[in-house]
Parts: sequence; structure tokens; C-alpha cells
Amino acid sequence: MAILPFDDRDGVIWFNGKMVPWRDAKTHVLCHGLHYASSVFEGIRAYGGKAFKLREHMERFKASAQMLDFEIPYSVDELCKATEAVLKEQHIVDGYIRPVAWRGSEMMAISAQNNKTHTVIATWDWPAMFGKHDIRKEGVRLAISKWKRPSPETEPTASKAAGLYMICTLSKHAAERAGFQDAMMLDWRGYVAEATGANIFFVMKNGEIHTPKPDCFLDGITRRTVIELAKARGYTVVERHITPEEMADAKEAFLTGTAAEVTPVAAVENYTFTIGPVALGLMDDYAALVRGTSPETLKKAAG
Repeated sequence: MAILPFDDRDGVIWFNGKMVPWRDAKTHVLCHGLHYASSVFEGIRAYGGKAFKLREHMERFKASAQMLDFEIPYSVDELCKATEAVLKEQHIVDGYIRPVAWRGSEMMAISAQNNKTHTVIATWDWPAMFGKHDIRKEGVRLAISKWKRPSPETEPTASKAAGLYMICTLSKHAAERAGFQDAMMLDWRGYVAEATGANIFFVMKNGEIHTPKPDCFLDGITRRTVIELAKARGYTVVERHITPEEMADAKEAFLTGTAAEVTPVAAVENYTFTIGPVALGLMDDYAALVRGTSPETLKKAAG
């Protein structure tokens, strides 16, 4: 099936404060964001026409820009209202929202003191992250990437900066070529960090849920949400440094993220896991939360 290219679609995109026809939402090739990665973005999901945790995402969006030493010239309220407007204009019910901000073309060098900041919000329909793959029964399989998450002393690792995702693309491509759905990345110390676009959790043999401490990668909004859901179910959640060898002591594993939602992991290379009640229960809880209903209601609708 042919993929509809993202530069040739119908509709509108919110661009620097106004709605612009989709095909006209362009920037110049001599753009600081393209050449020097001075760009930040967000990934947000809409369910039933409403963006989930929109304010939290837009607060992080602005904070990420500040970490990269530029300012998004719109308030959180303005960004939220713009998102709601473009969702309505695009007639999106269940979809994905992509805000992005970048330095423009006024200066083309390392220094960009006089560059204008551009801001865009686009949205489109969004299917399941792993397509028709039945993740409830099969889970996903991860390779272990050769690329490592850097030290926070080398890059602003708490930001959702575009440049930080270069090694994610490299990792995911290598994993897909090897027959996996995604890759798990270690950090510069050799501890488990995250997948290429999602946080990772392990259900240990003692029943506790352990997850890497986010001291050099993004502390995901979905990650924090699922931690709250797990605690509400009575699980003990431990955030700590985890070595790859400790995966042998885990019964279950799962990913969390805006795109991934809650996705069970069947294997990380030679480490295998059961797709069990913890991950499946949290999948149901998260699906119910984002749609403003109860897990029981969702099960009845599905069955």
C-alpha cells in the first residue's frame, strides 16, 4: 500500500499563528533548524477529538525550546487553543498531533542570535504504532542498539530536541533490518535506558515493576501516567539503574509512549518475557483513561 507523503496532503496546518494550506506550510532549505538541529517537537495523541494531556505536552514543548536557548513566541494557552482549532479544522477524531519549533534562516552559522523562531502544529489520523501486529498476543521484539544515550553533560537530554533522535532512527533502522520491531538503547554507562521512542518497564519475579531512572533520557508523560496507574493497582514501582543482565530476572516487559501507548514486549534479543496480566491490565487502564471511560466498558465494546 502506497504511503501518502506528508508534504502532499489536503487540509491545513497551524503555522506561526494562522491556518495555512497543508501544501503551503514550508520553510527554506537554508534554515538553522535543518542545518544545526535547533529544533524541538512534541508528540500528542487525540482521542475522541480531544488531545490527551495537552497542557503538559505544551509546557514541555516550551521548556525544551528554552533548553536549546530559544523561545517559542506563544503562551501555553495559545498553543493549546491552536491545537484545538487545528483538530477541529482537520476533523480529527483519533489522531496524532505534531507541534514543532525551529530557528529560521536569518543567520546561517553556529551562532543564531538573530534568528526568528517558527512554530507549527499539524495533525493527522493515526493508526496503531505497530500496524496490524497483534501486540496483545504477540508483543514486540527489540534488538539492543549499538548506539547509546549520551551523558546529560554532553547534550540537553531532558529536552525533546530533534537532534537527540538521530541515533534513534539509526537504531530503529538497524533493528528492523534484523527482523525486530524496535530497538532498546543503553545509556553511556551501560544501563538500560529506553526504546527509540518509548520508555521501558520490567515486571520482576517478586512482582515489583522496575523502570530505568530517567537521568539521561526523556521522562515521558505517558511513562509518568502509567506509573500512576500501576500504583493505583497496588503495584510497587521502582525507578533505578538497571543492567541488561537483570532482564533475566523479569517476567514481563512493556513500553510506554504517546505513540506506543502501553505495548507488551515479548523479547529483547535473547531475553524473553511473558505477555502477562500486568502489561495487559495497564493497557486496559490506559485505554480507558485516555477515552474517559472504564476498562469494563471498553471490554464490553470490544467483545
